[in-house]
Amino acid sequence: MFRPDEAAGKPPSIRRLAPVERVGVLGGTFDPVHTAHIVVAVEVRAALALDRVLLVPAGDPWQKRGRVVAPAHDRLALVEAAVDGIEGLEASAVEVEREGASVTADTLEVLAAPGRELALVLGADAVANMHTWRRLDDTRHLATIVVVERDGEHAQPPGAGWRVEHVRIPRLDISSTDVRARLAAGRPIDGLVPPAVVRAIASRDLYTHG
Repeated sequence: MFRPDEAAGKPPSIRRLAPVERVGVLGGTFDPVHTAHIVVAVEVRAALALDRVLLVPAGDPWQKRGRVVAPAHDRLALVEAAVDGIEGLEASAVEVEREGASVTADTLEVLAAPGRELALVLGADAVANMHTWRRLDDTRHLATIVVVERDGEHAQPPGAGWRVEHVRIPRLDISSTDVRARLAAGRPIDGLVPPAVVRAIASRDLYTHG
């Protein structure tokens, strides 16, 4: 095929592809955020060469209504404290600032942008629960599903047509439920949550009443 650049003695022009930003999305109640959440975000970012991972506290987690202890703005502040200074990790207020139930497809639509690929990071237990999600079919084309698996775990999204990655991580037996119980009992949580989160919980007087 004739190209004007060739006739002028110039090398064929090369169309430059726009860079693609690869963003991980790790949602949850984060009530409170703990060290295992941070390990998941760091490990997934490294394993999949993501540009950044957003930790997204649920504003109104409709499947856990009545069981979430701290207000959304406090849980967001704890996540902000947890990721401060960690390269590639960011807190996102997208669900806290939005009214109504926190629905994954809604969040992904807000975060979508030209030149951006989204990777939804889920634990194996969350993947097993996907069949209960609102707008599940809409979620399929919005993001790659990243299944985080510990020893002995394996899960696949329900149905066909999903883009899926699997990332193995170390087993860290830390739960927000246990952290809350320790705080209510006056026991230390150092090491279970980042130091900045320990300070933020104390300054906000969270989880001290059983």
